[in-house]
Amino acid sequence: MTSGLPGCRSCGAAGLELVLSLGRTPLANALLTREQLSRPEPLYPLDLAFCPACTLVQITQTVPPAELFADYRYFSSFSDTMLRHARSLVAGLISERQLGPQSLVVEIASNDGYLLQNYTQAAVPVLGIEPAANIAREAEKRGIPTVVEFFGKDLAARLAAEGKRADVIHAHNVLAHVADLNGFVEGIAILVKPGGVAVIEAPYLKDLLDHCEFDTIYHEHLCYFSLTALDHLFRRHDLLIHDVERIPIHGGSLRVTVGKGAAQAPAVARMLAEEAAWGVDRFATYRDFGTRVGALKATLTSMLAGFKRRGDRIAAYGAAAKGSTLLNYFGIGRETLDFVVDRSPHKQGRFMPGVHLPILPPERLVEEMPDEVLLLTWNFADEILEQQRIYRQLGGRFIIPVPEVRVA
Repeated sequence: MTSGLPGCRSCGAAGLELVLSLGRTPLANALLTREQLSRPEPLYPLDLAFCPACTLVQITQTVPPAELFADYRYFSSFSDTMLRHARSLVAGLISERQLGPQSLVVEIASNDGYLLQNYTQAAVPVLGIEPAANIAREAEKRGIPTVVEFFGKDLAARLAAEGKRADVIHAHNVLAHVADLNGFVEGIAILVKPGGVAVIEAPYLKDLLDHCEFDTIYHEHLCYFSLTALDHLFRRHDLLIHDVERIPIHGGSLRVTVGKGAAQAPAVARMLAEEAAWGVDRFATYRDFGTRVGALKATLTSMLAGFKRRGDRIAAYGAAAKGSTLLNYFGIGRETLDFVVDRSPHKQGRFMPGVHLPILPPERLVEEMPDEVLLLTWNFADEILEQQRIYRQLGGRFIIPVPEVRVA
């Protein structure tokens, strides 16, 4: 069962305005086994809406978290970009906040320990919180103590009562996944030590709009944040955004540093003013997004049809959630693509939801030599093009669909 949204996920206001409907789609990370191919797939509405009261952009349906994350197959350690990103961030925080053996760092949605392992290597105590048991097991193998639960104010209160309040809380690419935003942020307020900070990263709404990143819309991503929407959310729980920066990860994200009772860096006021100027609080800012997505669909499907008419074989790279959104909404399936490749052995041997394309190891690109490869994980384009230089040297080409269709 899914639940429709009676009001805004952040402020509770009614009167949400529809920005874009992507129809009824399967769950983007529900990769299928061969046995499941013959069974009906659950489909859920995927509609994007805007809250005029607090500016939060959000989808209108909530799929129960247990359905989304019980057998989650996204392992952060299979991205070199994510590993470099984590190492750099942790080194800076250890130095800046003088973290050591008496400190505690907690990560919410700690995945397979890809980030926290950098603290343990520096003898800084850590605690991971990860609801997907299969992924938490991988973190434990790395020596990362992990609580297998969803985070919220109840878990935060229990940890605080056990003396496990945090000098630094990390929450990377998780806030968008949270149905109970206010309970989650209240949990941060409970768990962070006086003088401590939470470092939160979330895909940035303006990048989604500017770069037509419609494929980052799927049922796990309930919310799409501007700094304005985050500011409203945190202030509701007596937390202040101390600093903000734009970072390139995941097609463009915000990194905010949040705590209690400290002054804001000038960057915060500057970005809030920039957002006001581009119309973060006006529906007209979002209205043409659907039109631009339609134009992108027409361009890409026309290009693929042209390649097929001349007899080309086409594969895809990246069995990621964004790939599922793109393939299902654009109607690109087995009539166009032969297979999908992905580095993660946890995905290989499965099939893409909806379109049922088989997922194979990346080595198959050089073995099979399709003429073109549709790069579904375009947010890691530089990394993947470098990994696949032999395929490209042999004449293979990548089609990069977002923000504009191009061939590399």
